Amino acid sequence: MGWIAWIIFGLIAGLIAKLLMPGRDPGGFIVTIIIGILGAVVGGYIGSALNLGAVTGFNLVSFALAVLGSIILLFIYRLIKAR
Repeated sequence: MGWIAWIIFGLIAGLIAKLLMPGRDPGGFIVTIIIGILGAVVGGYIGSALNLGAVTGFNLVSFALAVLGSIILLFIYRLIKAR
């Protein structure tokens, strides 16, 4: 996927992660995009390590892995910012 596709994919994954984990976060739109993009990378790594698949494009497995990775990163981000 190209850079713009990763940004769009990351934005969508980050927004869904924030919807699934409601609460006040010390970050705005840019942080959501960054968490989503990095979450897609983390989700792809986890999926590849567990033989669940990889983030290869706009499909359901890739999207689920990206959202899962985004939720993990959002949880870690909240733990770090709470201190």
